[in-house]
Parts: sequence; C-alpha cells; structure tokens
Amino acid sequence: MKYLDKVDAAKKLISGYSDKYRHKIIIGSSFGKDSMVVLDIARRIMPSIPVFGIMATTEFQETFDFSHKVAKDWDLNYKEYIYEQEDGFIEDLSKCCGKPKVETTKIALKNYDAWISGVRNTEGITRANFKDVEERGGLVKINPILYFTETDIWRYTALNNVPVNPMYKLGYRSLGCKFCSSPEEDENESERSGRWKNTTKAMGECGIHNTSLR
Repeated sequence: MKYLDKVDAAKKLISGYSDKYRHKIIIGSSFGKDSMVVLDIARRIMPSIPVFGIMATTEFQETFDFSHKVAKDWDLNYKEYIYEQEDGFIEDLSKCCGKPKVETTKIALKNYDAWISGVRNTEGITRANFKDVEERGGLVKINPILYFTETDIWRYTALNNVPVNPMYKLGYRSLGCKFCSSPEEDENESERSGRWKNTTKAMGECGIHNTSLR
C-alpha cells in the first residue's frame, strides 16, 4: 500500500469510528512517535476527542515534559494516569511496565466503548497478527496506523511538522520508561529490540495491546 493510501485509510478509520462511538471513544497516547502521528491525524478530524496517557513514575522526565507541552500547545482534552511499578521490577525488569500499567489502563477505559491506539504491525513480531479493529471483552480497539512502517511514521512527522519526543535524539527507536527502554546499539537491530533488553520479555509487550482490558 502506498504511503498516501495508508494515511487516507487511517483518516477514514478514525472518522468512521468517531462517528459510531461519539462520546464513548478515546485515544491512548504514550507521546512516542507513533502516538503523535495518530494524535495529529485524529485531532484534525475530531479536535475535542478525549486523550489519555498511562505514565509510570519511572517515565523519562523528557516524556512527562513533552506530553504536558503537547497537551497545552494542541489544547488536548487530556487526562494523565500515573502508576507505580510492580514490586521487584528492578531485580526482574520483565516486570517493568507490566501488570500495573494494564490495570491502570483498565481504569482509564472503564467509561468508554472504544479506544484508538498507535500500534503498528511492522514494529515487532508480537504485533504481526494484529487487526485494524479488534474487540476483547466488549471493548473495541482501533489501530489506524497498523500498516505504517517506521519510515512512514517519520515521513508523516516531517511533512506535517509533528512534534517529536526529544528521547529519539538520543538513539531510542521504541520508547517505554527509563528502565525498560534502551537506545539502538547496532543499525541492524529491529525497531523494538531496545525494549526489555536481555530479559524474558525482550522485544515484547506491556500487555495493553494483547490483553482484555475489561
């Protein structure tokens, strides 16, 4: 699929489901590169759509600062949820950004029937079989940029002057918190190779994209 066709499909998906769910739809944002593209597309269609962020107390300070600046500059209808990491996560980093993040996301979504995410199936093998629209436990998840590549993301960002989380300037390609994220070490690494590096959950998921949130 051509880049412009992907953008057009994303716009149609967001528009269609925003109309369908009206006041029962929300966007989840990490304020990483993918989330920023989704936010930019969505706010052009539905400027007042609610946005939530799930942030660990161990988040990069730069991510906190960036999210607050974007929320202010873009006048987002934004609510931030902050959680504490699971006990023992320092000794076992596979616990980092895991169960507490999932449980906090459930709280953020309890009054909604649908949510929009910035997940992409080209980012890692754990996301290869995701669908444009998924339903778990009665909650619908819309993935409008599912087929975007990493190049598509940066292309959209450049062409539309989308703000960029400053952590990418330090070599990160996939951002979590400061404990479960590592910058690129080799140009042949996969995009998500820096997540939970050298743990049993390496290149994996926090759980919000592959678990029922109801």
